[in-house]
Amino acid sequence: MSASEAELEQRLTDILRAAPSLMGVMETARELALPDWMIFSGAIYQKALNHLTGRDPDYGLKDYDLGYFDAADLSWEAEDLAIRRAAAAYPPPLDALVEVRNQARVHLWFEDRFGEPYAPLTSSAEALTRFTSTMFAVGARLERDGTLRLFAPFGLSDLFALRLVPNPLRETRGFARTAAAAQARWPELTLQA
Repeated sequence: MSASEAELEQRLTDILRAAPSLMGVMETARELALPDWMIFSGAIYQKALNHLTGRDPDYGLKDYDLGYFDAADLSWEAEDLAIRRAAAAYPPPLDALVEVRNQARVHLWFEDRFGEPYAPLTSSAEALTRFTSTMFAVGARLERDGTLRLFAPFGLSDLFALRLVPNPLRETRGFARTAAAAQARWPELTLQA
């Protein structure tokens, strides 16, 4: 019998709460109070992969993606101010590891950088629906009351099954590259193309 989505959410919550570095990043992000913020991608799914494969919680971590959504000001200057605020709030080495991006601006630069069109988003959570793999599409936010809120538009079963699956909502050339990079760090992962 497979675990229910609620059971998987509880397992992921327990894994994330047991990662002191991540919880510290989220506590500071909560204090920054950026609109519609969340920590997502590798900072979240890699904690689960490391737990499931018996690795150190921070193994393979390159950065902490801190996304927020502010459509009121799409200027680079406004985003840069948020980036500088975050860098000032985190102690070294986290000041260089927390990568802050306004998800309301992604459509302005994505195609130039990755060669693929990218329609404007309406929220930080919607960004998860554009990630290359269902496994990568997971985010978390530490609420004021201490609740850890998870976002996983494709559910968590692929993550806990160590299964790389392409995003069914968005065809992208990036899946093969990101899947290969993930398999190099976690050879236990299986690929479902």
